[in-house]
Amino acid sequence: MTETKQDHVLIFDTTLRDGEQSPGASMTHDEKVEIATLLDEMGVDVIEAGFPIASPGDFAAVTEIAKLMKRAQVCGLARAATGDIDRAWEAVKHAARPRIHTFIGTSPSHRGITELDQDGMAERIHDMVTHARNLTDNVQWSSMDATRTEPDFLKRTVEIAIKAGATTINIPDTVGYTAPRESADIIRMLIEEVPGADEVIFATHCHNDLGMATANSLAAVEAGARQIECTINGLGERAGNTALEEVVMAMKVRNDIMPYATGIDATKIMNLSRRVASVSGFAVQYNKAIVGKNAFAHESGIHQDGMLKNAETFEIMRPEDVGLTETNLVMGKHSGRAALRSKLENLGYSLGDNQLKDVFVRFKELADRKKEVYDEDLIALMSDQTTSAGHDAVRLAEMEVRCGTSGPQSCTMVLMVEGDAKRAETTGDGPVDATFNALKELVPHSARLALYQVHAVTEGTDAQATVSVRLEEDGKIVAGQSSDTDTVVASAKAYINALNKLMVRREKSAPEELAG
Repeated sequence: MTETKQDHVLIFDTTLRDGEQSPGASMTHDEKVEIATLLDEMGVDVIEAGFPIASPGDFAAVTEIAKLMKRAQVCGLARAATGDIDRAWEAVKHAARPRIHTFIGTSPSHRGITELDQDGMAERIHDMVTHARNLTDNVQWSSMDATRTEPDFLKRTVEIAIKAGATTINIPDTVGYTAPRESADIIRMLIEEVPGADEVIFATHCHNDLGMATANSLAAVEAGARQIECTINGLGERAGNTALEEVVMAMKVRNDIMPYATGIDATKIMNLSRRVASVSGFAVQYNKAIVGKNAFAHESGIHQDGMLKNAETFEIMRPEDVGLTETNLVMGKHSGRAALRSKLENLGYSLGDNQLKDVFVRFKELADRKKEVYDEDLIALMSDQTTSAGHDAVRLAEMEVRCGTSGPQSCTMVLMVEGDAKRAETTGDGPVDATFNALKELVPHSARLALYQVHAVTEGTDAQATVSVRLEEDGKIVAGQSSDTDTVVASAKAYINALNKLMVRREKSAPEELAG
């Protein structure tokens, strides 16, 4: 076994690649660099920074991340094609510890797509892994849809990849089909029966279609895998991936039966979870393990009584273990810049002087409208700040909405579109519908509103509303998010945020086949 001890499990985070493949979860260049930096600081072993050949934007992001990371290996994904592999290397070669990750689908259904028989695929694997190994000695190979690949052929392909120079062999459960016992059996079979298996690291990459991703990943580790591929908040294709926070805390809490270690600083988990949720537009459900709002909440009388007497009665981990502190009312309209900077740093935000100046103005505006400013309000404020940054082709200048029982509800709106002021007056079935009709008139498009979601950031009638909007146009899906104490204003800003992302996505192309 190379690179890692038997009791140490490498954490391979693919939030910026597989996570960003979630429909609507596309991140900006600056957001990707920010998340990568936080992952590096947390102690992630490998950061899969993107798919360099997918677009010039992906290539640029992977390149910059490779240059900036101080501890983590930086990995670029590549299909089994020389062009993909060369492009990935051009992006990651700047890293202190670069890695190329190349893959091909080995199951019968995936072989049908590539129109390769078993012999043809075996030859392709040999040639492409060899090509990658000629560029770097850190090569990962993945057998996409491995859990539905015939065992004998899977063993054959793994042996070929090892002989060609792969140092990490990844066994993905691409469609979330397998169960924990099967996951363990596959890893155990490969380690015991494939020549050279003791010279490489086996990895597991599990999707959550049946809700068993974390269990499957941990079962694979028990069988000998020493790398888990995962994402923050379990973000990813369809039902998502193994969640980083779940595997890390499972090994920490149940070290008695899973005596494995990672280099993760678990106290940074909560802040990173919040940042990924804000930049991706995918809110964390309240009952999500570890990072959900209700994960450390207790309502029933029996639970509350037990907690008051002994916290261990109903909590197997402490909130502070994952960096969660009690929400405190410490900010208000009388708070100064120094206090705001300190509070934001505690929440995981590092701001330059100019950024702080801009945020402070918005904070004061918020504090004048709210009696109580909570941590969640500040997180929403920062989320709104980052989602609007860099995508200002369309900006909201003014809006006025008329609503009530008499109807019709109407909206008068002024937008700045590419620097030009445009005005519209529209009606609709309610104030939000009227607002969205105004946006459609001012920025004509054929996108379908696939999701409109509102939730209050904190309690009270003066709470900020965070609105999420998802638009779909010609197969392109984008998400927008914004917060405001006025729900209709937040709705307009979220829709505008999505429109700006859609304009960017119209110019972006990506390969048809992505690994999972």
